[in-house]
Amino acid sequence: MTTDFGFSQVDEEAKAGKVAEIFHSVANRYDVMNDLMSGGLHRLWKRFAVRLAALKSRQRLLDIAGGSGDLVRLFVKDIGAEGELWLTDVNQSMLQIGRNRLINAGILCPALLCDAEKLPFPPNYFDVVTCAFGLRNMTHKDRALAEMQRVLRPGGRAIILEFAKVWAPLKPAYDAYSFNVLPVLGKFVARDEGSYRYLAESIRMHPDQETLKNMMTDAGFAKAEFFNLTGGVVAVHRGFKY
Repeated sequence: MTTDFGFSQVDEEAKAGKVAEIFHSVANRYDVMNDLMSGGLHRLWKRFAVRLAALKSRQRLLDIAGGSGDLVRLFVKDIGAEGELWLTDVNQSMLQIGRNRLINAGILCPALLCDAEKLPFPPNYFDVVTCAFGLRNMTHKDRALAEMQRVLRPGGRAIILEFAKVWAPLKPAYDAYSFNVLPVLGKFVARDEGSYRYLAESIRMHPDQETLKNMMTDAGFAKAEFFNLTGGVVAVHRGFKY
């Protein structure tokens, strides 16, 4: 079986390794590149996702593909000392950076290396599951969504922040920026042009907003919905478990 890796097709078993190579390569410059690529907007997008999650004191949060720990840092003030936060990622380089940054900020929480398609948690455990800019890189998105639904307790919700299908009038400028500017930024800032060319391609291969909404419904989520941000450059999807 093959799957997409940007605009290319690769064996399903090979994709995870190729994605891992990308994040090992860019981990140290990941946050700097996010600020440059989005003009800092990624911070506002993440804050919107956190508000939409409506995490309350003493609840449990699982952050999947948590990378450098941005969402966990934002959630700390909502959950209180008696809550439970888990930072997870499939990439060791990203997880180590996220864990160290949380520790430096005085935030102590479990940091676990794990695959989103095979989560090592019991059913009905978490109040909120989040995934910011990670679903796009997963080989079997349907399995990852099903795992998110499984580990949520009844009444819990999943929040997925991801690149999306941009508003049509913006598409020419957005394409020009994605394929001409992003790789150059990657080359000179992250010393990795190819990884940021893959980023632009992977965005185009990711399911659009309506398709992802339907995938969440198929995975067992109720009231699946999405919120477009910045003209559809990104969207936040939310689904509930009843």
